[in-house]
Amino acid sequence: MPNNFESHARLIGGFLLLMLGLWILHSFLALLTWAVILAITTWPLYQKLLIFNQAKTNPAWFALGLTLLIAIIILAPLAYGMIRLVHEAQSIGQLLSQAQHSGIPAPEWLSTIPIIGDWAKQSWTDTLGSAQAANDSLHWLGTSTAITYTKAFASQIVHRVLGLFITLLVLFFVYRHGTSLSQKVLAGSQRFFGEVGVRYTTHAAAAIRATVNGLVLVSLAEGLLLGIGYALAGLSQPAILGAITGIFAIIPFAAKLILAACSAVLIAQGHHWVGFALLISGIAIVLIADNYVRPALIGGAVQLPFIWTLLGIFGGLENFGLIGLFLGPTLMAVLMSIWRDWTEELPKEPVHPEI
Repeated sequence: MPNNFESHARLIGGFLLLMLGLWILHSFLALLTWAVILAITTWPLYQKLLIFNQAKTNPAWFALGLTLLIAIIILAPLAYGMIRLVHEAQSIGQLLSQAQHSGIPAPEWLSTIPIIGDWAKQSWTDTLGSAQAANDSLHWLGTSTAITYTKAFASQIVHRVLGLFITLLVLFFVYRHGTSLSQKVLAGSQRFFGEVGVRYTTHAAAAIRATVNGLVLVSLAEGLLLGIGYALAGLSQPAILGAITGIFAIIPFAAKLILAACSAVLIAQGHHWVGFALLISGIAIVLIADNYVRPALIGGAVQLPFIWTLLGIFGGLENFGLIGLFLGPTLMAVLMSIWRDWTEELPKEPVHPEI
């Protein structure tokens, strides 16, 4: 009896301590998850660096170097966008000054937009068409509401930068102690679920790696190809448009929104054939990438059917936000592995055709 009491007391005490730890770290759980996803995805690269370490350099330098490389990959596009924003600030200031003095007439192509052309032109005229209308519209920029939004935006930027720093810091320590951590995770899985737990854990890691490759790499390829298409079509800032398309392409079929908007601008400006050619070729690229390349990278690596891959992506995105893009397919892959094990263990009974 005392032994049972002590066992239950330790179990309850351990559970309470676990809940207390999760409550303390709940604000950082998403950041920790991002660090683990990045570590699992890039772990083969880190292992290769250690294998080719002929000079027996301290592994901490490789961990630091790979962490800084990932930081550059993440921050470089953001820095480029901020630089472009600073460069455009002067032209925006001149445009606002012109609007306050004489207004800005609606562009000719605005009225050529199907269905909403007349409404769009009239709305532009009412908002910026005259000096009085422009002054009334721009008066909002000096109100306390705009200042509040500006402070909130600045606060979000500081919060995101701090979150990125914490993620990279955790990623560095995961690299440093990844081998022992993975051994302990596998040992814990084996202790709780037996030998099958080890297989489910390795399957989950493979699913995360395949999902990142299928989502990020394919999205980068889509952004690059469509960015080239934007440049050939004569659109301004094709690099930025390609980068935005690549970001949207992480979500399956979302790249079509940017593609359709760019094609609509070309058509509205009178470049009908160019706009339709960009739309058709872009849709072909997106369909091939989303329907063939991406399912092959994600589902093929973990034997997950395309429909469950797609449902895992959308379901994870809806319930967990951006991080759900990677957690959803991972969970579906593990559940599919459990389903296969369970169906294979069922006793094979004769099937009776009559019901």
